[in-house]
Amino acid sequence: MRGIFITIEGPEGCGKTTQSNMLVEHLRGKGHEVVLTREPGGTRIGERIRALVLDAEYREMTPRAELLLMAASRAQHVLEKIKPAVDAGRVVVCSRFTDATIAYQGRGRGFDIDLINETNRIATGKVWPGLTLVIDIDVRTGLRRAFGVEKAEAKSGEGDRLEKEDIGFHERVRQGYLDLARTFPERIKVIDGSGSIEEVSAAIREVVDTVLARLSGGR
Repeated sequence: MRGIFITIEGPEGCGKTTQSNMLVEHLRGKGHEVVLTREPGGTRIGERIRALVLDAEYREMTPRAELLLMAASRAQHVLEKIKPAVDAGRVVVCSRFTDATIAYQGRGRGFDIDLINETNRIATGKVWPGLTLVIDIDVRTGLRRAFGVEKAEAKSGEGDRLEKEDIGFHERVRQGYLDLARTFPERIKVIDGSGSIEEVSAAIREVVDTVLARLSGGR
C-alpha cells in the first residue's frame, strides 16, 4: 500500500490529541507503519516556532507574523518529516495542518483566504492530506473540556495565546472548519465530537479503515 497523509482537525477541546494517539495505536495494531506528528511543530525547528507562536506572553504578535511563522514551521515539517514518510509508504497522522491555518488565521482572524491558500501552497510544496477528519464540537463545550472548568464567559482567559481568544473567535474557527468540509467533502469528513472518547474513536476508525481498504485494493 502506498503511503497516506491523514490530518485531524477541530476547535479547541475537541480531543484531537487523544484521538490521534488512539488512531495511531489502532493502525499499528493492524500492521501499518505510522508516523505521529503535529502542527505547529513536528521537527526541532518547528517545535521552537510552536513555543513562540503559542506563548501567551506575546500578545502583540500580529496576524501576519503568526501566519508566516506557521508557514515556516510547515515548510520544515513537510520537507523533513511528512513527505519522506509518505514516500516510504507510511501512514502519517498529523494533528492540524493547512485547514487549521484557514480556520484560525483566515476565518478566526479575518486574514485574506486567497493569500493563505498561496502561503500554504508555498509552504507545503503541494503536499496535501489524503484524508482529513474534523472533530466537531460545540465551542463552549470544547473550552470546558480543554480547561476542565466552566468557560461560558466572553473570554476563555486561560491557556495558550490562541486559547485565550474570545468566544467569537472560536465560533468563527469552528464555522471555518464546517465550511471547509462542505467545500471538500471527498477529503474532509466531519466526526461528531460530542460523544464519549470511545464513540468518537470508533467513528474515526470506521472512516480511516474504509479509506485504507480502498487504497490497498479491498472493499
